[in-house]
Amino acid sequence: MTRARIFAAGVLVVASLVVRGASPAGATGGASRATASFAFPLHTADGWRASGQNAVRGITIGPIENGYHPGVGYGSAAYARTLDECVRTGATWVAITPFGRVADLTGRGVDPSFEQPFAKNREDVRRGIAMAHARGLSVMLVPHLWVESGEWRAKIDPPTDAAWEAWARSYGAFVRGWAEVAESAHVDLFSAGVELRSWVTTPRAPSFAALIRELRGIYKGPITYSANWDDVEHTVVLGELDVIGVNAFYPLADKEGAPFDALLDGGKKVQARVRALAETWQKPILFTEIGYTTRRDPAVRPWEWPDAMKDVRVDEVAQADAYRALVAPLLDEPRFMGFFVWRVYADPDDVSQEAEWGFSPRGKLAELVVRDAFAASWAGDAARRYGWAPAARVPGLFP
Repeated sequence: MTRARIFAAGVLVVASLVVRGASPAGATGGASRATASFAFPLHTADGWRASGQNAVRGITIGPIENGYHPGVGYGSAAYARTLDECVRTGATWVAITPFGRVADLTGRGVDPSFEQPFAKNREDVRRGIAMAHARGLSVMLVPHLWVESGEWRAKIDPPTDAAWEAWARSYGAFVRGWAEVAESAHVDLFSAGVELRSWVTTPRAPSFAALIRELRGIYKGPITYSANWDDVEHTVVLGELDVIGVNAFYPLADKEGAPFDALLDGGKKVQARVRALAETWQKPILFTEIGYTTRRDPAVRPWEWPDAMKDVRVDEVAQADAYRALVAPLLDEPRFMGFFVWRVYADPDDVSQEAEWGFSPRGKLAELVVRDAFAASWAGDAARRYGWAPAARVPGLFP
């Protein structure tokens, strides 16, 4: 029986924590990186596993996106409760996403402040990283862009060459600032950017490649970039990365009302794309974001933002089925490094951040799918387990 079938049937095993840095498989988390420069010993598609690391079982913790809610963001007592929930879910990693503000798609520059001054954000994030490490969790730091006009960051396109040079300088200063935090706080993985299609898939990509090389002079750990699912094969800078990151909002069906078997076929196609991409570049593939909204047919257009939806019928089963169909085939893929769920929030009790039909799986059937997946044995794990194993410590969705 394959691991994918084991997962779909609900036969669960207990997974060990992912270790930090270059520590041997089976070591506990929370230690500083073992080497000044994290390098996979083998430049292969399963290099993460070959380096002694288990697959990433991750959850993104979003900031509280409102300055009127002080004291509940990264590094707070509320955030500590979210971390504890992540541990109980079986997560071994968390992603932290500090934002910078961009006015519109002309890319006039990045304001590093977000709801509060950058200096305070920086210290809160640094404290939040330490709190995660204290719980044995590894951390990916992902500097993100918030476009005030409501448009997609992938379409940022300054109108002239001079404007592009100014944009590159401003973004570079923004991401270098967070790379300094990543290095001083011993972050375990750093993302150089998120969904910057107009930059990394075009003739302007060499300047982003140069920025990645600059970041390596600041941050000594592994670097990824969070490409969008539909442009990662066209992203020019993948050769500069240690890990190929994908914001994996792949559609699993092309029409509404698709049965689970059709969604699972869509998940198998995603697995094939992962395998092909990993083999082409000889690098492991990490889904830096996965997620589905809690509504009917979320797997048809999973990238649709919940804030723009009206008259939504909440459907926890549809969300859970979409998660299960995407993840199950990937458990058998040794080139697949893992995923981060998009997302829960730094204050677990704040329901103002997202509508009930939003992406968060917290407290929903999809959370049970995530727990099952986190507890299962993955082909991407270094610590392999064969034969039948004990049941998970938490009840799963499937009997």
